[in-house]
Amino acid sequence: MATYTVHEPPVSDSDRVDRAVELAFVKDGFSWLTAIFPPLGFLAHGLWLMAIAYLAGAGLLGYVLAQAKVDPDWIGLIMLMINIYLGFEISTLRRWMLDQKGWRMLGVVNGRSIEECERRFFESWLPDQPVIQSDTPKTPGNPSGTPGGLRFWPFGARA
Repeated sequence: MATYTVHEPPVSDSDRVDRAVELAFVKDGFSWLTAIFPPLGFLAHGLWLMAIAYLAGAGLLGYVLAQAKVDPDWIGLIMLMINIYLGFEISTLRRWMLDQKGWRMLGVVNGRSIEECERRFFESWLPDQPVIQSDTPKTPGNPSGTPGGLRFWPFGARA
């Protein structure tokens, strides 16, 4: 079972379909890519600032440990443990970055795949969202409710 948190941007459209397109689903779980090579894992998840911070922090930590005359095997083990930890925490970092940008968490959903999670979330979320209606009323001469008559007829409503 996969678990995803659902996040909404700070400024979103009022129409529920447009809002649904903007939602971000963040998977909770381990990232092998991040554990093997964290900068690439960060970049794959859109966390380029974290990739830069990791490179600077890892370089600084390696330099400090080397200057402290720590055995290179221990330095490698320390870096491996940090990478594995980051593999577990990549989703937390993504949620934190979204929170810093003003995104709001809407909920948590479980499923076998991302498609199932999206379906489950939208089945419960969409009915509670407002439907934006057109300002132009639908009439017999204007069945689509679009200004100027039929949608693809450039000269207004057909007589």
